[in-house]
Amino acid sequence: MLLYGRARILTRSARWARSAHTVRPRVDDSRWPGWELVVGIEVHAQIKSRRKLFSEAFASDLTSPPNTHVSPFDAAFPGTLPRLNPKCVELGVRTAIALNAEVQRRSAFDRKHYFYADLPSGYQITQQYAPIARNGSLQLKEDNISVRIKQVQLEQDTGKSTFLPRNRLTAIDLNRAGMGLMEIVSEPDMRSPEEAGSYVRALQALLRSVGSSDGNMEQGSLRCDVNVSVNRVGGPPGTRCEIKNLNSVKNMMVAITCEAFRQIALVDKGIPVTQETRGFDEEKAETYSLRSKEDAPDYRYMPDPNIPPLLLDKSYIDEIRHNMPELPDATRARLLSRGLFKRDVEVLMLVDSGREVGYDGQLGHGAVAYFDEVSQGRNPKEVVNWYGITHELLGQLAFRNETFSENPISVQQMGDLIDLVSSGKVTGTSGKTILRHILSTRTPDLPSKIAQDLQLLAVSDGGASLEKWCRDAIAALPEEAEAVRQGNAKVVNKIIGYVMKASRGTANAQDARGMLLKLLRP
Repeated sequence: MLLYGRARILTRSARWARSAHTVRPRVDDSRWPGWELVVGIEVHAQIKSRRKLFSEAFASDLTSPPNTHVSPFDAAFPGTLPRLNPKCVELGVRTAIALNAEVQRRSAFDRKHYFYADLPSGYQITQQYAPIARNGSLQLKEDNISVRIKQVQLEQDTGKSTFLPRNRLTAIDLNRAGMGLMEIVSEPDMRSPEEAGSYVRALQALLRSVGSSDGNMEQGSLRCDVNVSVNRVGGPPGTRCEIKNLNSVKNMMVAITCEAFRQIALVDKGIPVTQETRGFDEEKAETYSLRSKEDAPDYRYMPDPNIPPLLLDKSYIDEIRHNMPELPDATRARLLSRGLFKRDVEVLMLVDSGREVGYDGQLGHGAVAYFDEVSQGRNPKEVVNWYGITHELLGQLAFRNETFSENPISVQQMGDLIDLVSSGKVTGTSGKTILRHILSTRTPDLPSKIAQDLQLLAVSDGGASLEKWCRDAIAALPEEAEAVRQGNAKVVNKIIGYVMKASRGTANAQDARGMLLKLLRP
């Protein structure tokens, strides 16, 4: 039997000081010369499961009316008992494996006691002492550092409180109560707001890649509590303060910066920094005190008597490991090995990180999968550079304020369009016209049919139409034509533009150049 008495509990401040001595050496920062910043992050990621962690109630979203996804257990009705959702366990194990953590064959659930109106039972079920995974790491490629992951634990979410100023009342919505969370606790390994931002972005991408969470901070499915302390160079770690519930990477970085300056100002004045929990005011760009920081004894942790220990077979863990989706680092390496430029790979990865994550680990069709299918049997560079992915398509979607998940162009249509342009059957200009036509009309027709219907097939250099367009251009631009005759070859580009406009993009620009030079310099 595990012992949970006070004798075993090491306060969080003591653990912070001990951990901070074992991390990276100091990093010079011109914003606070002579000072060292130490940052650790606790990320609460909502598990993308159809049902809640300990009840049969369906998960809710922002469109759900208040208090419509609540079971008697979620509302803490007497006599109701928890029943662990196995899908939440599977997605938690997926996350742990992706973070290179040690999945624990035995884990257990504890009750964390505190009293808020949106926590009907008066305690939160979590895994403080025997989490599902320990000792992981997350590599930050941009910063060339590795952030240690102390533990990954499963826990239930609370409800939501909304203050109504007009009525001077607080409304309680229990839709979110009991939804599964993964609390991912880092060691204090980050040394700047930018490193903290890189860490959260990398973690978001990883969670989405394995399908365990959609990681949308704006919608509250990923929330960050940031621990910040400062100390003079060479001195011991300072007293940490925790900033709660930061809802965007940008706000998190600003909050860390503001808190660092606040603590430095206090220490410079000889005022000790008080360990406390703080909030962040976005409009004022400053942190503010919420309450004095509790340590583990204040939460009165105790083993949950209604939930037996979670025992995982090695075969179960190995099966999940075998069926893991491709992780971001592996995807990046594979794309680079196919000859793509790093810039194009990063664009693909950035777009792919925004793909939809379905319930129970089902992944949407992202940009990388789209690229993989389109590039089968084709030159990958041609696919990614041509209108295929990173240029015209993404630009047009952005112009229409649409995400990649709303892209109406099928793999077959994109492949057909690339083949038409590559073979010279349509010009690049006509290819763009066809792509915009599909985006606007949502037609299922192949580009080859659209090119015929819209008369966008390319005109060969020997065609009479090309010569007529060139003669018309020379007549319409006599000054430019005379300049070309006098030897100024650069001016011919303006005449080519006239030809392309007259031909609606069906003329080949190189063929038009050759024809114009032939007519102007016989």
